[in-house]
Amino acid sequence: MDLIDELRQFSTRVATIKSAIKTEEATKLALVLPFFELLGYDIRNPLEFEPEYAANFGVKKDARVDYAIIIDKNPIILIECKPCDEDLEKHAGQLFQYFAATTAKFGILTNGIIYQFYTDINETNKMDKDPFLVFDILDFDENIVPELKRFAKKTLDIDAAFNAAAELKYMGKIKELLSSVRTEPQDSFVKYVMAEIYDGKATTKAIEKFRPIIRRGFNQYINDAISGMLQNAIKVQSNPNIAPMEAVQDEVPISEQQAEEERITTLEEFEAFAIVKSIAREICDVNRLTYQHTRDYTVVLFDNHTWKRICRFWFNRKQKYITIPDENKNPVRYDISNLNDIYEHADKIKEVCKRYL
Repeated sequence: MDLIDELRQFSTRVATIKSAIKTEEATKLALVLPFFELLGYDIRNPLEFEPEYAANFGVKKDARVDYAIIIDKNPIILIECKPCDEDLEKHAGQLFQYFAATTAKFGILTNGIIYQFYTDINETNKMDKDPFLVFDILDFDENIVPELKRFAKKTLDIDAAFNAAAELKYMGKIKELLSSVRTEPQDSFVKYVMAEIYDGKATTKAIEKFRPIIRRGFNQYINDAISGMLQNAIKVQSNPNIAPMEAVQDEVPISEQQAEEERITTLEEFEAFAIVKSIAREICDVNRLTYQHTRDYTVVLFDNHTWKRICRFWFNRKQKYITIPDENKNPVRYDISNLNDIYEHADKIKEVCKRYL
């Protein structure tokens, strides 16, 4: 069984038992140790996975970190644990001190549910303030599992993992920056764009004028780029006659800002729409399928008709799911763990399409 499948199973188990875990020791036994077993470590071998590792610092001579992963008798990864109901934010300082007192290259702070990975990108042997990777066993993006795999026993490469950590850190900051541009561009970014396209001065009034224009332009560029990528992918699937997807206007009058927010469709939703099209192509002309995006869900429509719903994607939540109308047009929920699970409901989607022919 692949790691991602084991993580899915473990996630289900954690969700079931977490309410019964009351202490830090119980968190270690029920959550933390099984997690590192999934990563391939022999948790019963102190030469490899040492509990209560000495990490003395300053005048404190009895400081011990909960666990240390040992390679060639040296600590490589320090693991500090807290109870599963504990907020980790206030405990990073403790791991910071342990990290500085050892030769470890990575530190992990966890409450058995959330795992925060740290290293020393900014200054050698001084743990960075922010984690480069955060993994939530109850709500994880499967795209980051390969990054987690770097810390599995069989694939652990310290130099490669450190280089990847630096890239992850800066990629995260880039995503934060672009996210801010999408919602509310900062003055510095607005001024930068204005310098490239505007001949006037970047006065306060001009900046406020350009801010919503830049936001809309940036969002439109993202949508156009994703739509173009999706169309190319569809053509590769030997479907050259599929027309470009067009968003349907909302039936309820909304403000310009709300309309802009609701036009932003994620790549995941585009891919889900493509999957539905690939399923429906056996039944009907997929040019008759369109989608409408709202703040809560994306609905796939037949003939652009709001009463002819094929399915809805509910992806903006921890447990992703789709709803498919039954013969009485009542939505039936189906939980999914990834987009490929949509194919498991292909027969239901086809049946809905047949009703509208």
